Amino acid sequence: MSSSLFSSRSAPAKATELHAKASPDFAAKLAETEALLTRAATDFLPLTQASSLGAEDVVITHIINRLRLDIPVFVLETGALHTETLALLERTQAHSRAPVNVYRPEHESVIWFIRNEGQDAMYKSIQLRKACCNIRKMEPLARALAGQKAWITGLRQEQSAARAEVPLHDKSEVASKGLHKFNPLAKWTWGDVWHYIATQGVDYNPLHDQFFPSIGCAPCTRAISLGEEFRAGRWWWEDEAAKECGLHVKK
Repeated sequence: MSSSLFSSRSAPAKATELHAKASPDFAAKLAETEALLTRAATDFLPLTQASSLGAEDVVITHIINRLRLDIPVFVLETGALHTETLALLERTQAHSRAPVNVYRPEHESVIWFIRNEGQDAMYKSIQLRKACCNIRKMEPLARALAGQKAWITGLRQEQSAARAEVPLHDKSEVASKGLHKFNPLAKWTWGDVWHYIATQGVDYNPLHDQFFPSIGCAPCTRAISLGEEFRAGRWWWEDEAAKECGLHVKK
């Protein structure tokens, strides 16, 4: 009997089935996004897309490829990513028209940190977690952005309170760093993102099917439960206000 009950269970719904729901003005948002990316590729060279291979970023890469825009993509391969993310990286490199460049942390720095602070240092304090982020993300990011005039991210206003005012074109670091930041999905909802993925057949990280809306390094990412905040699965042991790695913190 138990075997019969088990076999009758339906498979878990995919993220596309759970989340794909376009806003009434989705067509206008998509047109705005396409126009922004086209303008960036024309007027803000050199530029590049930063991709974590999350749902938002695979949408942007797909649009770049669909519009045949000359915008290269880069991924920070931190050395601590999920196997699912690494597999998606390989598939993306294999099928993307746009070049997909990979930046890794300095191996000696990673080894030094683990030797001195331990493999699980990120759980001991915010300072150590941010030190790990600096080695695995911030230093490679600096190399990825060296010589760039602009970069493209998947930030959305809906993602968190800290990102509620994210603009389509962020000029706040032009004076300090000489960098424009474009956030072409700033106004999109989570439903818009998944509507695009579903209707365009975009390849995505299967961890999204396991209730991982925001995916980072494996030790610092977990699935979320019904009712939890979008980024509740990132650095869940820390205070909500500290939940950034530094990639999108203005200095």
